[in-house]
Amino acid sequence: MKRIALFHLETLMWIDRLGTFAAAAQRLNTTQPAISARVREIEEQLGLSLFQREGRRMVLTTRGRRLIQQCEPLCHDLEKALLEASDFAGAAGAVRIGSGEIAAASCLPAWVQAIERERPGVTMEIELDLTARLMQQLLGGTRDIVFLAGPVASPAIRTAPIGSVALVWAASPEVTRAGPETPDLPIWSLPDHSPLHRVTLATLEAAGRTRPTLHTCNNVRMLIEIVAQGRGAAVLPETMIRSQLARGELAEFLPRPEHVVHFEAAIRAQERDPIILDLFARAASLRIEPGTEGRRPESART
Repeated sequence: MKRIALFHLETLMWIDRLGTFAAAAQRLNTTQPAISARVREIEEQLGLSLFQREGRRMVLTTRGRRLIQQCEPLCHDLEKALLEASDFAGAAGAVRIGSGEIAAASCLPAWVQAIERERPGVTMEIELDLTARLMQQLLGGTRDIVFLAGPVASPAIRTAPIGSVALVWAASPEVTRAGPETPDLPIWSLPDHSPLHRVTLATLEAAGRTRPTLHTCNNVRMLIEIVAQGRGAAVLPETMIRSQLARGELAEFLPRPEHVVHFEAAIRAQERDPIILDLFARAASLRIEPGTEGRRPESART
């Protein structure tokens, strides 16, 4: 038993979470042969098989699963005790973060800056994606913390609200002066899985306009650029166009929609990694901006 170390147990936990030796090797910043060697070492020490292959996945045997269930909280409690003893001075490791584009533009920079300053040993790997895929990645163990449009209801996920974003109908000043009844005026939106798409259709219908053909773009910043160049109008997040509105590069085209989009930070409900829990606690204190009074939450996913 003297040859069994914490890194052996950590290896087993990541193989179980991610399903393959290759994925565990990538997560632990090592090679697949090194992962295989660790598994052989612990199996030889214990005298039993811990994994069995099911298709392309490596699945824990019954005894392997029991070992992980008993050891995982012990490993995390030990790491937490050591980190708290040093006031997290030794916190180190890679944390995989996922975010929707609007949340990333609205609150992520300040959070990242605080982590860099106060947890210099932590490496952040950030990728932008849509809420549905972020949820899958979080549950699959390929993301540790995600920022997404809410509310999200799942017993497997723990969430914290981080604020809301107001929406604005915007266009270039020239298009705004011509008015919303301009013939064949292009209307732009994010694709139909986004709350902005549904808000666009709902507000046009409420205004008595016939349902237009929407041009779509899956990148908010590109959408803003298209509208600023006078090529149409769109519902856009106020936080991302505030400076353009102030400088007169964009103007409010129609009355603001009553909807706001709420955002949440999320981790797995069973997450025990003390570094991830520490970063999640910091994320939970974020505030994009207060929700606008009297406006309805847009609960659809981005």
